[in-house]
Amino acid sequence: MRASKRSSLIHLIYFSRSQLSAEPPVRARQIAEIARHAQKKNEFSVITSLLIVDQGYFIQILEGERLSVQETFQRISTDVRHRDVHIVEWREITKREFVTSFATALRAPSNEALFQRANLGPMLQRGTPKASTVYGLAQALQAEVMAKQGIDHLFV
Repeated sequence: MRASKRSSLIHLIYFSRSQLSAEPPVRARQIAEIARHAQKKNEFSVITSLLIVDQGYFIQILEGERLSVQETFQRISTDVRHRDVHIVEWREITKREFVTSFATALRAPSNEALFQRANLGPMLQRGTPKASTVYGLAQALQAEVMAKQGIDHLFV
């Protein structure tokens, strides 16, 4: 029997509207709760991810084995904290680009320049962003966090 040359490692980018509270303190608690639960589930499923939060929107990149990512995305797409969930990109990859089981990046004055360089207006007003735009922004956000931690490159 011949082994398949297809990779079972995939990355999926989705975009959704957030159903979180508009009150900043409540919203912060909700995001912390999402992070706590997602990190545990992603570690168990061997998924790496980065969630970008921009006021009323979520954009997330999930990486991992095909079945694990599909199961995780199925949970996300039926989660009441999301609505209008759209897959932006789904593709096979040869290696992971993100390093943590669950990281979050909230749009803030400290990283606004990265969002502007990606040409993403406030609250993602232009609708579903392009995969290449999201991917570039996510890599820049991850690099910024790593630089602040004194990490200058990845061994993925």
